Amino acid sequence: MARAILVLNAGSSSVKLAVFADEELPHLLVRGELDGLLSRPRFSAHAGTALVAEHAWDAPLDHERAIDWLLGWCKSALGDDRLVAVGHRVVHGGARFSEPVKVDAATLAEMEALASLAPLHQPHNIAAIKAVARAAPSVTQVACFDTAFHRTQPRDAQAFALPRRYAEEGILRYGFHGLSYEYIASVLPTIDERAAVGRTIVLHLGSGSSMCALAGGASVATTMGFTALDGLPMGTRCGAIDPGVLLHLMRRGMDARELEDLLYERSGLLGVSGVSSDMRELERRSDAACAEAIDLFVYRIGRELGSLAAALGGLDAVVFTAGIGENSQAIRERVCQTASWLGLDFDPEANASAAPRISAAASRVTAWVIPTNEELMIARHVRRVLSLE
Repeated sequence: MARAILVLNAGSSSVKLAVFADEELPHLLVRGELDGLLSRPRFSAHAGTALVAEHAWDAPLDHERAIDWLLGWCKSALGDDRLVAVGHRVVHGGARFSEPVKVDAATLAEMEALASLAPLHQPHNIAAIKAVARAAPSVTQVACFDTAFHRTQPRDAQAFALPRRYAEEGILRYGFHGLSYEYIASVLPTIDERAAVGRTIVLHLGSGSSMCALAGGASVATTMGFTALDGLPMGTRCGAIDPGVLLHLMRRGMDARELEDLLYERSGLLGVSGVSSDMRELERRSDAACAEAIDLFVYRIGRELGSLAAALGGLDAVVFTAGIGENSQAIRERVCQTASWLGLDFDPEANASAAPRISAAASRVTAWVIPTNEELMIARHVRRVLSLE
């Protein structure tokens, strides 16, 4: 009987899953997604490129019912194979969690205490853990934190210029998308040895976007901070903003809930364009507001490239990953053009042909497109935690 690991990534309206064989080098068996939880849920799963399952519901599902259904489907799909563990992406680990952990009552309580720091994600991550615990209490669960990879950053990179007691209470720059950056760091030695041991900036560009400076594969600085609001403009999140703007809005009568809704749900590409949070839609349209949203996105990336290169003391490589980074030729071209002063000589033909390397052969700074694989990173972490039991 073979052993399998289930990886879950629970969002506000979807649950993504991946099933891996529990082997020294975990390999993907099936990948699926149950989306539209709050409206008309639908599920599809693929083994490679082959569609292996589809299902739809006429009424909304909560996370508990969705997870129950997914576990039942996994049991049926696995046949004689045995599910030995479930790994979860958990967005915020705070100062406490610097590596993946086996979930127990104490660790779950600590994760719940961090929920207000990642209100779009953490409550749903926790709901998935609780749903699995109810449906399959004997199965080991492992929490893998998006903040953990950044705990290698120097203290200066983590600190705010606030009275010291606030840092002691855990008000620090944590950074996010750590599982994505960790995966990129793990494969860089097979792609560009100089980038792996040197100074590399990874651009995780998607509906949530951030950038990370790697020195020898370790995080030394990143654009996100205490929460996943900071840094680049995102699909619906504002990115970096003068705190005085928030004070001004509060004086005009906005309360914390209204501010949270504005900053997390109504800003970013959606807020500036007034049309969509989806970069693909913005690139298809020709109106000025959509162009302005894209311009602002690219401008902020260029600013952060300079900042992160300064934190590294130079630059050897840049890597594009995640939905926009992997798929938007236009964004990659514009970003690389803004980085020419750093020594990046862009190759438009390579970019148009979806080549992994999109910098010219003689470029001092190399540029790459590397698909991320957070699910595989979680499966690897689950295997390590299981080996310690």
